[in-house]
Amino acid sequence: MKASFFAPLFVALLFYSCGGSSHENQESSISFSGAFALYPLVQQWAAEYNKTHPNIRFDIQAGGAGKGLTDALNGAVDVGMVSREITDAEKQKGVWWIALCKDAVLPTVNAKNPYIDMLLLRGLKKEEFKSVFTENHPATWDSLFKVASAVPHKISVYTRADASGAGDSWAAYFGKTQDDIKGIGVAGDPGVADAVKKDKNGIGYNNTLFVYNMHTGEKIPGIEVLPIDINGNGRIDDSEHFYKDLPTFLEALDAGKYPSPPSRDLYFITKGRPQKKAVLDFFEWVLTDGQKFVHTAGYMPLHQEVLTEQLKKTAPAESKGK
Repeated sequence: MKASFFAPLFVALLFYSCGGSSHENQESSISFSGAFALYPLVQQWAAEYNKTHPNIRFDIQAGGAGKGLTDALNGAVDVGMVSREITDAEKQKGVWWIALCKDAVLPTVNAKNPYIDMLLLRGLKKEEFKSVFTENHPATWDSLFKVASAVPHKISVYTRADASGAGDSWAAYFGKTQDDIKGIGVAGDPGVADAVKKDKNGIGYNNTLFVYNMHTGEKIPGIEVLPIDINGNGRIDDSEHFYKDLPTFLEALDAGKYPSPPSRDLYFITKGRPQKKAVLDFFEWVLTDGQKFVHTAGYMPLHQEVLTEQLKKTAPAESKGK
């Protein structure tokens, strides 16, 4: 009799226990999808956060800002990583966001480009970038420099095949969108960088940490930054010469010397204000203690007043009016 009485009770307790664990597991996990620009920093944030919050499990996947936005709105992930401005249409769809830090998109060429010395001396003007990336004109590096060549060096334009914040931010510099760029589509930030490194006539664009090594600050071998002739005077002046290494570039970014766009803020987005406490707690940490890792990871911190405004969004609803 005792065995027959306790057996159903044991099964019921086991079922309840499993159900509780499943809910607990869901509440203590945070999934991310989206921008390659944010991927390295979010990985570092997760590793640091786990030192004091070992129970939180992170699933972080890159795939482009467009994928992050779609995944977040569809509920496939908790958080989307976005590397461009949030549009009014997206806000109307219920996108909730916080700004995290600042980054930039850089035009890149192969380090062995046949005219690399001239490119570094004069750079390209905004209208020249627009022509090369959206009109494929001029068609060769030789014609760009008005040099006769027995063997023409065709300009090979590489762009992102995925919907990306980097593509939109770079195109926005010359008044266009990623869809306007005419070139060979390559998947992801690493793909564009690799394509340019393998093609001596290649030109593309990349987020900062796919141009510079975040640990050494040096440029990644095989790729070179194509300087922007910001004032359009046909040469790179001392005030425009800030691409030597990552610290030098970040200093220029902080001083406002690099144009915006293609510099821009980076964001976490969710569908509506997050309901999971684990997500809100992590966001609060990112905007406070987590900020000390932003600069060392190769990004530019936002000004404190901006961070304070973002932090207000994560506060409990009852404390917002206080």
